[in-house]
Amino acid sequence: MNTDRTVSTFIDFFRDRGHQRITGDSLLRPPGDPVLFTTSGMHPLTPYLLGRPHPLGQRLVGVQRCLRTTDLDEVGDRTHLTVFEMLGSWSLGDYGGPQSLRWGYELLRDGFGIQPGRLHVTVFGGDDQVGPDTESLRTWNELGVPVELTREDNWWSNGPTGPCGPDSEIFVWTGDTPPQGTPTGDQRWVEVWNHVKMRYHRHDDGSLQPLLRPGIDTGLGLERLLTVLQDKPSVYDCDIFDPWTRTIPGLWDLDELSLRVVCDHLRSGIVVIGDGVLPSNTGRGYVLRRLTRRVLTTLWRDDPSRTLSDLPTELFEHTLDHFRQTGDVGSVREVLLDEERRFSELLERGRLVLSRQGFDGPLREEDYSYLHETHGLPRELVVGLIGSEER
Repeated sequence: MNTDRTVSTFIDFFRDRGHQRITGDSLLRPPGDPVLFTTSGMHPLTPYLLGRPHPLGQRLVGVQRCLRTTDLDEVGDRTHLTVFEMLGSWSLGDYGGPQSLRWGYELLRDGFGIQPGRLHVTVFGGDDQVGPDTESLRTWNELGVPVELTREDNWWSNGPTGPCGPDSEIFVWTGDTPPQGTPTGDQRWVEVWNHVKMRYHRHDDGSLQPLLRPGIDTGLGLERLLTVLQDKPSVYDCDIFDPWTRTIPGLWDLDELSLRVVCDHLRSGIVVIGDGVLPSNTGRGYVLRRLTRRVLTTLWRDDPSRTLSDLPTELFEHTLDHFRQTGDVGSVREVLLDEERRFSELLERGRLVLSRQGFDGPLREEDYSYLHETHGLPRELVVGLIGSEER
């Protein structure tokens, strides 16, 4: 099950059941949207989930690139990425939750060949505003899949206001032993697919208003699914990352965590630039700047001579092509190299600050805060600068 076959299996399954394919949207949100980037497959469909008729009908399926800054600190573990792709299916006032769950179970079992005994699900158990999702609980019990009830973990929203509702998440066992425990108690249960009953609109005061036309929104993380289907230990070991994990170790000698961060952030930076973002100190541009400078901080911590100019154009071409972007490879590459030059100049100024202002002893927290807030020097790099001077 390589990437292309996995995507086509998903799309064909839902097209055979009356869904029309939609084209994945940009990472950039339209003016007025409070979220900087597309964070989920449903994000571009928000107006239609709220009731507007979609030109392609009530059943949709597609692939959407997404970016989540909330997961940046977790990037490098087995499952988290900055930019990723979400396989999605939607019912806009058509079928309900039980049908969505049954199709999800069927596709995982028959389409992707995942043994039912490796599945576990979580279901919304209710809170002080909404009762438990007994409909989903009954459906899973009929299918013979074990269920764990939660509260906040199974309530989906894309922000403090807007469409929301209870969800049911499907987990796959990835351990070497027979399945044991529950998803909230054992990290070897990996979430792959979330089925959301989009039933409410949350207002500024926290109140919930039932939607006139409830819908279903599902999102299945492509990279996590590939990890399961290809029996890999992490998303970075899937075929989708092959060009990166084959090339980067030949350029730079990195430990496993650093290799993952470098691959993820560079790949994500290329996608962000491919959607038209340039580095800056605010907004989307600041996210891109953080990604790029974290890569450079990681690279230069051990070897200041490392440079992004070593990256072959094939990595840029592969990434832009995979995410269906038409940006010019040379222009995207030059944006990264220009940011590298700017950061290098910042570091030179940092070395002068450290030498002139008497930071010759152990630095205090106030010193790190001052260097970051006043001179833009991240803590990791300051530690690296001090260490290099000592050597």
